[in-house]
Amino acid sequence: MATSDEPTDDREVVSRRVFDTPREVVFLALTDPTHLARWWGPAGFTNTVHEYDLRPGGAGRHTLHGPDGTDYNNECEFVEVVPPERLVFRHGKPVHHLTMTITLADLGGRIEMTWRLRFDSFEECDRARAPVTAGNEQNFDRLAAILAEA
Repeated sequence: MATSDEPTDDREVVSRRVFDTPREVVFLALTDPTHLARWWGPAGFTNTVHEYDLRPGGAGRHTLHGPDGTDYNNECEFVEVVPPERLVFRHGKPVHHLTMTITLADLGGRIEMTWRLRFDSFEECDRARAPVTAGNEQNFDRLAAILAEA
């Protein structure tokens, strides 16, 4: 049986990090578009958040601006929002088609954040696995820096 940090099948990428920050603060950094824009994306990227309707059925739209000047438009639909422990969204356009489940487990003052990305196909997951895994670690590093400011 898979543990929380293992993929359940060959279409999943799982990343996790433990933070020494209250769960409510981590959830706010994840769900407030002003905070999210400061850390979402790999190192060197910036964000413009266009829409962030944080409710089941609500839409999220943002543009990741790459360090080379390339813009990556992203769209998602929120599936589940359970403050301060869980966020699920469907990422459908234009790059990767996947469902992302983010959980925040309380470890008695420390928080374990787990990102479970389940791609629509094995082929898409296989192509994305290495860059997504590296990018997730950079996301976590950027989030840790923002949380250290709080």
